[in-house]
Amino acid sequence: MASSASFTSPLCTWLVAACMSFTCERDPQQLPVLRPCHSSSKRLSRRRKIVSKYCGGGGQLNLNGSLVSSFCGSSIQGLMSSCLAFEPCNEYYSSKGSISSLGFFSDNALSSFFGSKNYRQLGEAMAVAVQPAKEVATKKKPHTKQRRVVVTGMGVETPLGHDPDVFYNNLLEGVSGISEIERFDCANFPTRIAGEIKSYSTDGWVAPKLSKRMDKFMLYMLTAGKKALADGGITEDVMNELDKARCGVLIGSAMGGMKVFNDAIEALRISYRKMNPFCVPFATTNMGSAMLAMDLGWMGPNYSISTACATSNFCILNAANHIIRGEADVMLCGGSDAAIIPIGLGGFVACRALSQRNNDPTKASRPWDINRDGFVMGEGSGVLLLEELEHAKKRGANIYAEFLGGSFTCDAYHMTEPRPDGVGVILCIEKALAQSGVSREDVNYINAHATSTPAGDIKEFQALIHCFGQNPELRVNSTKSMIGHLLGASGAVEAIAAVQAIRTGWVHPNINLENPDEGVDTGVLVGPKKERLEVKAALSNSFGFGGHNSSIIFAPYK
Repeated sequence: MASSASFTSPLCTWLVAACMSFTCERDPQQLPVLRPCHSSSKRLSRRRKIVSKYCGGGGQLNLNGSLVSSFCGSSIQGLMSSCLAFEPCNEYYSSKGSISSLGFFSDNALSSFFGSKNYRQLGEAMAVAVQPAKEVATKKKPHTKQRRVVVTGMGVETPLGHDPDVFYNNLLEGVSGISEIERFDCANFPTRIAGEIKSYSTDGWVAPKLSKRMDKFMLYMLTAGKKALADGGITEDVMNELDKARCGVLIGSAMGGMKVFNDAIEALRISYRKMNPFCVPFATTNMGSAMLAMDLGWMGPNYSISTACATSNFCILNAANHIIRGEADVMLCGGSDAAIIPIGLGGFVACRALSQRNNDPTKASRPWDINRDGFVMGEGSGVLLLEELEHAKKRGANIYAEFLGGSFTCDAYHMTEPRPDGVGVILCIEKALAQSGVSREDVNYINAHATSTPAGDIKEFQALIHCFGQNPELRVNSTKSMIGHLLGASGAVEAIAAVQAIRTGWVHPNINLENPDEGVDTGVLVGPKKERLEVKAALSNSFGFGGHNSSIIFAPYK
């Protein structure tokens, strides 16, 4: 009884406060009265006494104009009905709504709240609400012009270069960054190739002490992030002028610090005393984003999203939304991964996901080609500097492109396989178009997810044709044909490729597309050489294990 009372009292207090705060705003004479349904005056009197008892006072509970939800069929029914001075009507008991849709009172929430799963199945619920007057709603949330988001800086660490221009020029020339793995002996693996970064330095970007301790996914993220700032003209003087409470970092990782964690396990075989004291924080996917924010002193939104190979797109869209909602003016966003280590390679080999074309590495990644036999692992990082338009103009920033919007959906089908009907991808693309206000005809360039897997390439292509098949100007390519699959970093690196296409007016080729799959219309695919294209709107897709779908859209700034 003591625990029940301790819960009931604050709940009733909240209900009374909610009722009073609403009724105080308007004339009680103008409000409709919520009347009891089929309840006797005795019952009302009794329940008013109970309200007085549990709410800690003798005041009456004013129900005029309040928002009330009632619950039945569980232990919470008595609790709620004790606090409310009316009986639910018959229509309530026949309501079709499910209580689980209310979130807080779902099965899991109740289980964790009461510490037990031994409660009866929750019944149905009906909410009775009074709509506030139009002028009240306007006062609470005034209409404001939507803030526009632009790209003002880019930073990369890839197998094809550590500068956005070098990286994109190599893509335009059809250079492959895939080769034999040199970092460790993989002679016993059926796959011995990857998009490995051969030369990398943190000099001038990361303190030597941290550089020795951090996992590479963090180092790639830190250097790419700082390069994006430098590319965006955020000098030390500009940095001092920024409101750091309105600057944030949202950079994710699919795999996190696998090397740090694996080394800790090996050390534990000897003794826990041999373990790196930073093994836990440096293995988590959020720590790179957090360390970058600490380095910059940025106190705005800071976290990491991990949705497998769709990670970067999720981070980019959420970062843009922080700016649109007025929660930030500047955001660093993207993704980073460094999983080319024995456990990473072995894990994907066990999934039977990787190409085994070891004798000809540069030909191994071949999206849409009939002889594709799996994707090629890559590593690196891509970071975009997103900025609110007026903020960027005020400081005289160079604007590369405008971010228009995007969308997420879930296949809800299989851990690694795409839906056979492609509905999840189609829905994602259509929602992205609707959210960004872009018509199908305006999208004339798509940087596809296209990883070089048998099922994934075809299903995505079919979805693209379903959505854009009537557009004669459409051109589609896959950056992964040259750098492999950078996992959680792929979306950001490909978004940078899309922005570079907008900037330069050139789209890069699809290499290794020698024998197109019979289900592919080569008329929409970029050929083996770069092509001139005036991009109206560019869409970039990323999909991840778990059925995560994401589409984001960029366009020239006008």
